[in-house]
Amino acid sequence: MHRKRIRGDRVAGGRSEWERRQAALRREAERQAREAARRAKEQERERQRLHVEKQQATAEQRSSDVAKRVDKLDRVLLEALNVRPLSFDDMRATASLAPFDPGGLAVAEPAPDWAKYAPLPPSGLSKFFGGQSRYEREMQAARRRFESAVAHHQEREKKRISDLSAARAAYDLHVAAVKTQVAAENAHLNELRREFSSGQPEAMEWLAGKVLERSVYPDGFPRLYQVAYRPENHDLVIEFELPPQSVIPMARAYKYVKARDAIDSVPRSQSEIKQIYAKLIACVALRTLHEIFTATPHEIVEAIVFNGRINTTDQATGKKARPHLLSVQAERGIFEDLVLADVNPVACLKRLNALVSPNPYDLEAIEPFITFDLKRFRFSEDMDVVSGLDSRRNLLKLSPTEFEHLVRELFVAMGAEAWTTVPSKDGGVDAVATSKNLFFGGVCLIQAKRWAGLVGLDAVHALTGVMADHNATTGVLVTTSWFGRASEQFAQRNRITLINGAELKHLIKQYLNIDVIPGTTPPRNARASNNTQSGRPGPTQ
Repeated sequence: MHRKRIRGDRVAGGRSEWERRQAALRREAERQAREAARRAKEQERERQRLHVEKQQATAEQRSSDVAKRVDKLDRVLLEALNVRPLSFDDMRATASLAPFDPGGLAVAEPAPDWAKYAPLPPSGLSKFFGGQSRYEREMQAARRRFESAVAHHQEREKKRISDLSAARAAYDLHVAAVKTQVAAENAHLNELRREFSSGQPEAMEWLAGKVLERSVYPDGFPRLYQVAYRPENHDLVIEFELPPQSVIPMARAYKYVKARDAIDSVPRSQSEIKQIYAKLIACVALRTLHEIFTATPHEIVEAIVFNGRINTTDQATGKKARPHLLSVQAERGIFEDLVLADVNPVACLKRLNALVSPNPYDLEAIEPFITFDLKRFRFSEDMDVVSGLDSRRNLLKLSPTEFEHLVRELFVAMGAEAWTTVPSKDGGVDAVATSKNLFFGGVCLIQAKRWAGLVGLDAVHALTGVMADHNATTGVLVTTSWFGRASEQFAQRNRITLINGAELKHLIKQYLNIDVIPGTTPPRNARASNNTQSGRPGPTQ
């Protein structure tokens, strides 16, 4: 009985020990599970912290990019002020040629070495037991191999020298071709320089195009422009594509919203966007004027007309539209007196009497100073010669009655609803026309000058008096010749539209489908004074 009880106690004691070990294992497992859960929570918190930091950094980076973009737009004018003006010397071509590199052809192959072919002479007793004769046979065979090796080496050397000579000749031909091309380009450049110095329109327009082409703008800016030089006025007319509103970031900044785990934009106010855009297009205009004025001499370019327009879609029609938003005519003397680094661009344009859209961001169009494509209306050099041989009507050879009839037909075709001839003593055609759409609408006084010379400021002054007498809303002065810049400036201030001979020719073709010749050519190099135009008519035929 006693022994059984002891064994039972041991079993019981053994079970208790096993249970204690199992409990310890369970406690350790539970501890490890708690530790793993704790580590997992810490890792999740760290992951979330890093994610939040990354999102915040992304929002800050986007905000920084937006600020840099706006700052770059704000510096469109200032950055151009430190750029050295483009000159003809900058455009001279140079021959960029690498030195002649013959490569392996420059290294001669070593000649065969006889020592590597010559057999060893017999020694000792071998020369008495046939060694000498064997040596002589080996010597003959070695000499034949050596002579063959020398011959092959000479052939390879001859080919190497020939290839080297051909490579040198090809390089020399390439050098000569490059130098010829460079010389031709520089000769053409020198010719353009001579034409530029004499005020040739094509050379003037070419250089102006190069200046605008070199100008570096931020991404998203169009690079479309058209340039025309009017030698009779010593001015350049530039049609320039303005940047779209999309270049301005719509967001002022970006912020991270932790609750939604999202990066939201902070919108820029419409008033700020419009203010930035108005300043931007003003900067583009002033920058272009600066770049052209600094690259051209004052005696050739006295003024620049800058017309800024934008390529868009008319929301009312869905059709493509290109409204003008800005037009400025700047005299060199006045412009060069400006301190562009310190000006308010919008106020500066106002001082220059620019025509600026009251709402450029809303694409409200303005009527520019010059609305015609001057490239299309330029007089040709041989017009006077051709006019005597051409079957087209020469406007200077028309009688006053014939000219009056032609002008009347033109304006009726353009929308004049009534036409009344007004007696005139100047030999031209004066008339009063009315129309809802003709030019600015209302009563329009039309005066025609069938002249062969410059229509000066006096004639434009006189028209304003006639307009007052007839209570006309607007005036139109048509001529077979041309106007000076002072006349154009006065006309712009006094509701007068000027139509020169080249433009008259185009309008007659467009509205009447009649080919005519103005019959006169403006002087290419004659200097048209801005302030002392006499207005004396040239001789008519």
